[in-house]
Amino acid sequence: MKKTCAIWLLLATALLVSAGCGNDTQSAPEQTAVPAGCEGQGTPGATAQCLQPTQTPEYYVQEANAYFDTLDIDADRQSVPNYSELVARWEWPPWLWLTGFERDTMIATADVLRDVDPSTVPMRDCRFFETQPFARCYVVFEYEGGLCPIYEEFTFNDQGETTFIEAWSDMPGFLPMEDREADPWAEGDNITRLSTRVPGLGNETGLIDLDGPEMVAAAMNDPELADFAQRASDQWRFWSEALRESDPNFFAIGCGWPIDGEE
Repeated sequence: MKKTCAIWLLLATALLVSAGCGNDTQSAPEQTAVPAGCEGQGTPGATAQCLQPTQTPEYYVQEANAYFDTLDIDADRQSVPNYSELVARWEWPPWLWLTGFERDTMIATADVLRDVDPSTVPMRDCRFFETQPFARCYVVFEYEGGLCPIYEEFTFNDQGETTFIEAWSDMPGFLPMEDREADPWAEGDNITRLSTRVPGLGNETGLIDLDGPEMVAAAMNDPELADFAQRASDQWRFWSEALRESDPNFFAIGCGWPIDGEE
């Protein structure tokens, strides 16, 4: 009996030592893979592609549609997206670059546009994507002057708030992808989008710091990012300048409408 007890004691001791060694091995920190395109992960200046979806696919599509509701006179005026405090809207040429910055501005400009330049958005195709921008849409606005096809993307923070809206004319030569047929949702390389380059959109709240060290450093090597930061520092001044310097027919060009005096 004493011999049997001694053997069990030795076995128990060996198991405890083995378990202890196993715990030491498991407690070693795991290396988490950095998502493709992510820069500054875990820092205030992280980029948008550092974030993973925290909401359902349906949520992101619904939020994108709520944005278009704010510009659709036939939609419920109470349908407003869950905007981030520092949400920005960037519209590539022929549009006027930064056309909205901060939540209150986005809501106020939508109200004005519904009154002075009314439109509906009858055709919408919004889809969810696993990587930022989480929502991407092809839509067609309908104005008094005609139909206006647009491609638009939406970036979100961990709270499900829209932090960045980026828009292009869906006319030849204006889209961010080189081949619309081969890559209709801008999933390939060499996409000319700004949202994934803005420092701060990939931190937990998606709040950017225009004067922060990450923005300053990134802007030194990215003229488009530097332009965004400058415009956001005084949005109405730079929007007014963009309007004055734009082609008088920029809206017709972006929508594909006939230009007076041209065939």
